Amino acid sequence: MKDKIKPSAATAATAAKAAKAANAANAANAANAAKAGKAGKAKPSDPAATTAATTATAANAAAAAAGERIAKRMARAGLCSRRDAERWIADGRVRVNGKILQTPACVVTDKDNIEVDGEPLPGKERTRLWLYHKKSGLVTTSRDPEGRTTVFESLPNDLPRVLSIGRLDINTEGLLLLTNDGGLARALELPSTGWLRRYRVRAHGSVTQQQLDELKDGIAVDGVLYGGIEAELERQQGSNVWLNFAMREGKNREVKNVLGALGLEVNRLIRLSYGPFQLGDLETGQVREVRGRTLRDQLGSKLIEQAGANFDTPLTSTRSERPKSGQKPAKTGKKRDPVDPLSRLSTKKPSRPGDSKQGKSGRRERSDKRGKASRNADRRR
Repeated sequence: MKDKIKPSAATAATAAKAAKAANAANAANAANAAKAGKAGKAKPSDPAATTAATTATAANAAAAAAGERIAKRMARAGLCSRRDAERWIADGRVRVNGKILQTPACVVTDKDNIEVDGEPLPGKERTRLWLYHKKSGLVTTSRDPEGRTTVFESLPNDLPRVLSIGRLDINTEGLLLLTNDGGLARALELPSTGWLRRYRVRAHGSVTQQQLDELKDGIAVDGVLYGGIEAELERQQGSNVWLNFAMREGKNREVKNVLGALGLEVNRLIRLSYGPFQLGDLETGQVREVRGRTLRDQLGSKLIEQAGANFDTPLTSTRSERPKSGQKPAKTGKKRDPVDPLSRLSTKKPSRPGDSKQGKSGRRERSDKRGKASRNADRRR
């Protein structure tokens, strides 16, 4: 019978005390940063906010060393999301100090030996963020039961394993944030973060600006209450209207449901921004990484502490380690350069059927054979 491990109450209590102390320190640092500027909304040129963000990162590292949930540790290693980690634990795929883990309610430290599927858990990765221009027709999920192409199957192979921050519907295009840090993804998805999300919408039908202004106070649709929305009528184009939408909640199909209540049918939806990060000139299908210092300054100490982000670990290789369900195996051969059709043309004279690659030496050899045959024929005469 396989050994199974249960969480230690003493270890959990110790970790809780350490985390509480770290949180108190981070709160104090955030308060100090707020006096100099705005905590959590730091400008890149604000040294006070940058110092507070650095201190918050150090406090997060100290709290992690004291102990953290196993699912969180697995997500920090870039192996899977917290939810997937809990599933893997339930399937008996995770061992701690040689024993099969029975429950995700287990606190681990840097001294614990963690194995997943018999392999040691990778070290913690530095928190990173990418901007991705999603095209219509891709599903924002790691695996699709209907076999549709997913966002993660369309990403460049040089990316590490990443998670999406929120989701975009299959027909929605535009900016999608990607990160290798499950804690950051979770923090930025929360409505309490208050980040504004801007969309450009094309919808069939007609609407007035007065109707759109009424959305500032929120609206209830089919029993679901949506928060305040900033909506602007851009122009009427034939039977369609173009609108600009801005909201902070981002509930499932919020734009389509709200506009549907106004008698509009959305036929194109483009996300332009998510918080301080803009789609800009990023072309469809392209990925661009946000620089570490810019990311740290934009998050600010409050979000860094909340997400438990790590900016101290050196960057590792960007070799692809993303598990893609149903993906075809990658080709190991070198990628061939595209061939210009004109390069196939040659100005050389076509070779004779008997010519070989030996060139002149081959032709001399054939000439010698013909001469020898001619001399033998003369002797017979």
